[in-house]
Amino acid sequence: MRRVVTWSAGASAPARSDVLILQGLPPGADPTPRIAALYDSALAVYRETAEPRAVVASISPEAFRDVYHGDGRNASRTPLETIAPGARQLALFVATIGERVTHRIQDLFDGNMPALAAMLDSVASAAVDRLTSLLGSGVDSGVVATNDEARAEDWRTLAYSPGYCGWHVSGQRALFAFLRPEEIGVTVRASALMEPLKSVSGVLVTGPRKIHRFAPAFPFCADCPERPCRERIAALSNAAGET
Repeated sequence: MRRVVTWSAGASAPARSDVLILQGLPPGADPTPRIAALYDSALAVYRETAEPRAVVASISPEAFRDVYHGDGRNASRTPLETIAPGARQLALFVATIGERVTHRIQDLFDGNMPALAAMLDSVASAAVDRLTSLLGSGVDSGVVATNDEARAEDWRTLAYSPGYCGWHVSGQRALFAFLRPEEIGVTVRASALMEPLKSVSGVLVTGPRKIHRFAPAFPFCADCPERPCRERIAALSNAAGET
């Protein structure tokens, strides 16, 4: 099943803490009055200009293998090669907050308002991450089952995107050919980057929590200084009350 999902700008607005982390503030730190005012102004601009929407479609394991192979440029070993076969459901997605936000960011830079432009850029980036979370929750995408099996096995839905964890960014082309997200105004460049820039794509993998765990010891992990997978895996354990 393929469907288009839309949200209000308010529903997609990110938490202030997520935005301030992108601004370089430590988690839990209180912003100065100036930073707090900039955040409020940027959030107001975001609410005026954002047009959050997504296209999502379920995909069979066989079809996903073809999409994931893409142009054949993936790493020789990747986490998704072991994660996807253990999934109960797979769904491809492309989500965006629209091009008006990106244009406003550029307008602010051009108008010599770099502080507000940078804050709006952080709001927009955090908002795109929030769209992924909204889709992953299953509330809007409809990919998370609510039956007894899902509860018994403690299912989780996590997103994996081209450009990360060995999935070569050129995989965007096969993903776009399957989803056809031009309907929501998102296209892919020859470089495999998306337009508008504040967009995200990938696969939602739903299955037992355990399938999402992997050790970040792949050769390409050396080129990933932040290794956000560690936080995601730790969150899976914390959600289950594990230590």
